[in-house]
Amino acid sequence: MAAVSDRLPAFPWDKLEPYKKTAAAHPDGIVDLSVGTPVDPVPELIRQALIGAADSPGYPTVWGTVALRDAITGWVRGRLGASAAEHRNVLPVVGSKELVAWLPTQLGLGAGDKVAYPRLAYPTYEVGARLCGAEAVVYDDPTELDPAGVKLLWLNSPSNPTGKVLAKEDLVRIVAWAREHGILLFSDECYLELGWEAEPVSVLHDDVCDGSYEGIVAVHSLSKRSNLAGYRAAFVAGDADVLGELLEIRKHGGMMTPAPVQAATVAALGDDTHVEEQRERYAARRAALRTALEAHGFRVEHSEASLYLWVTRDEPCWDTVAHLAGLGILVAPGDFYGEAGARFVRVAFTATDERVEAAVKRLG
Repeated sequence: MAAVSDRLPAFPWDKLEPYKKTAAAHPDGIVDLSVGTPVDPVPELIRQALIGAADSPGYPTVWGTVALRDAITGWVRGRLGASAAEHRNVLPVVGSKELVAWLPTQLGLGAGDKVAYPRLAYPTYEVGARLCGAEAVVYDDPTELDPAGVKLLWLNSPSNPTGKVLAKEDLVRIVAWAREHGILLFSDECYLELGWEAEPVSVLHDDVCDGSYEGIVAVHSLSKRSNLAGYRAAFVAGDADVLGELLEIRKHGGMMTPAPVQAATVAALGDDTHVEEQRERYAARRAALRTALEAHGFRVEHSEASLYLWVTRDEPCWDTVAHLAGLGILVAPGDFYGEAGARFVRVAFTATDERVEAAVKRLG
């Protein structure tokens, strides 16, 4: 077993524990802005759907109910602009992190293969490559990579941690390059509905992929848009051949979304009101924190979308983490996401209104 765990990097969040203790010692308690975990209630209509499906004694299917596939394809067509999406183009997964971590293994990748992802990125892309023994490579622009050996290309727009959004013309260019070189492209779009100063576009949009999903798959999650991180509700959409292969593998692995969660997902995808209400909460928190951070001497870069502010005081990130911990505020050091983040920190605005207000006062 150690042979597998030895492939993995140290779990980054363990490094934050001493700073968390410092922040927690503040007389008014900690303001934890380190992990982007939802704190607001699960919308009532979603809870009721979950409760209504609670009497589910039988096994669910990996592909999901017809109602779930209808809900996903309808949302993909309407929200992502993927007008040709059908049931064969969608597949529910047990949370998006599980999919990211195990995708290279499920694709049969291994030694000699390369998995490429952004230089500043969610750490699980690297973990997925390491789990299967593939080589992890980073990029600034994927079309500048040597395509030899690259079997899987990850995009992430809006980006975690930076909030950067790839323009439509860049997506068109990258999709064309990946297809030219026979590279499978997976686009992590879990923050797509949280654009603030830019309008994120999916790789599945008709204008990007020319109505064909060949060689491209988009990853989506309900964790952020619907406060369902605890439900592990997510799905992938795109190339039917790729998803068909994953479906067969996941059947053997028993990777089934629980039946009550499937019902809750149907309800969540069928309602836009709760999404807009949550956006308004996040927009207010984002504005308050951004103003306070800038007044405190921080510079905000990118951050045009997602649930984070990517900020710097032009000093080593751990010095910034220590400074803010002294104010009772915990943030994520930028080097969690790659060496290029060594002078930045990521500030989540997923805390409650009361905790955000406390952070604003301390920064003032």
